[in-house]
Amino acid sequence: MSDPDISVVICVYTEDRWEDILAAVASVGAQSYPARETLLVVDHNAALLDRLTKEYKEAETVRVLANAGPRGLSAGRNTGIAASRGAVIAFLDDDAVAERDWLRHFAAGYADPRVMAVGGRTVPIWASRRRPAWFPEEFDWVVGCTYKGLPEGLVQVRNVLGGNASFRRTAFDAAGGFATGIGRDGDKRPLGCEETELCIRLTRARPDAVLLIDDRAVIHHRVPEAREHFGYFRTRTYAEGLSKALVARSVGADKGLESERRYTTRVLPAGVVRGLRDAVLARPGGAGRAGAIVAGVLTAAGGYVVGSVRARKGGATFQVARIEGGSDG
Repeated sequence: MSDPDISVVICVYTEDRWEDILAAVASVGAQSYPARETLLVVDHNAALLDRLTKEYKEAETVRVLANAGPRGLSAGRNTGIAASRGAVIAFLDDDAVAERDWLRHFAAGYADPRVMAVGGRTVPIWASRRRPAWFPEEFDWVVGCTYKGLPEGLVQVRNVLGGNASFRRTAFDAAGGFATGIGRDGDKRPLGCEETELCIRLTRARPDAVLLIDDRAVIHHRVPEAREHFGYFRTRTYAEGLSKALVARSVGADKGLESERRYTTRVLPAGVVRGLRDAVLARPGGAGRAGAIVAGVLTAAGGYVVGSVRARKGGATFQVARIEGGSDG
């Protein structure tokens, strides 16, 4: 099939990330495989909407939109999908920059008509310029990055990771959009997993669908200083447990926790062993990394239990959006 045209959606919510937003848009504009358009979706922030509209009023390939749904990342993405014109919709975090061949590698994945989604590799940019010694690579998902334990190369996966991902438009026709009530909502508790739930729903709607990660499709994601501390680590892992409970409620625990079982029974124990070995060899951070892995597992498990109880009592709800509009013409 011919190379697909790609729309890029960047969801934004705060003027505090102004320079990051400009850098993200510029990185899309510098792609070796040009995007058809970049859509900046502003999440219920009138001042930011006005500022970005003025910034890009002369840019032919950049459109600034207001989130047409409830506050939060999922509704923002759904707004971008509905407004986009490309056959493929890619998502880039507002505090990340894409390498020059990011979209080229995404486009190559869609040569196979069975491929419904292609994700990439996300590399952290630490505010302190180096990884905290105690921070285990196995938990880089805490800061929105690719983590140790994911398969390398071009591989088929259960789900892509939302901040560096793309979907064929027909994927949303088959499965609907991102579910609201699962993912992030501005500065509230750092929930996640909305892309996991979508991907599982997609493969149920289209059993022949293939989802890929190509680790050559690289973006660099800024990690602010506040997220380099154990307090954020603990909050984020607990929130992940809450989110996983919602995913399990939506798609069932078998699929909802399929990848997590391997991660917790194989990847994390190996990480603990490495950390303890490094501690014995007096290498910096070894004991801290081992302890952080154990703490992260326990905290996420606690969040999952609490989230499961809330879900059974009806205290947690989410809704799958149907995507209206858009065109691949």
